Amino acid sequence: MLAFAGLSADARVLVDRARVECQSYKLTLEDPVTVGYIARFIANTKQRFTQSPGRRPFGISMLIGGFDFDGTPRLFKTEPSGAYYEYFANSTGRGEKPVREYLEEHYNDETIIDEASVLKLVVRSLSQVVQSGAQNIEIAVMKPSDEKGRVQHRVLPIEEVEELLKVVEAERAEAEAEETSKKGSSK
Repeated sequence: MLAFAGLSADARVLVDRARVECQSYKLTLEDPVTVGYIARFIANTKQRFTQSPGRRPFGISMLIGGFDFDGTPRLFKTEPSGAYYEYFANSTGRGEKPVREYLEEHYNDETIIDEASVLKLVVRSLSQVVQSGAQNIEIAVMKPSDEKGRVQHRVLPIEEVEELLKVVEAERAEAEAEETSKKGSSK
């Protein structure tokens, strides 16, 4: 999985280079690349462009996610400077800071019990910055497949996103009502 924020033309160039590197790696070593390897390759490519005279740096931030051979989920973020970091959860783009702050505060082993709890966390974090409505949210789910090196991938239909939004908004309203009643009883 690859998501980006920035110049689309730069994303196309980096994706094309990453595809060629993945193919070359598989032909040479007879194994698919790891998520960490391709994140490092993209970051190094970006970094080389910051040092080359006559070339401009890539104006793009990327999230690169996937699964290692043992099924371990991995998520990396690359910056335009060529720096890259590994995360448990992250965001990129216009509202990345409030979403990341929300994830830092609320992401833990208790909040990611199953797919439903993860999806609720995602919708809660996105609802911090996205205008309300499912038409402004797109969610994709990835799971390791039973086949070695394969991934199950699906994009949630808008109806499912709307249902998640309703559940999250109801929970938020319930929490606000509870907080208001606590303030009223403490006076």
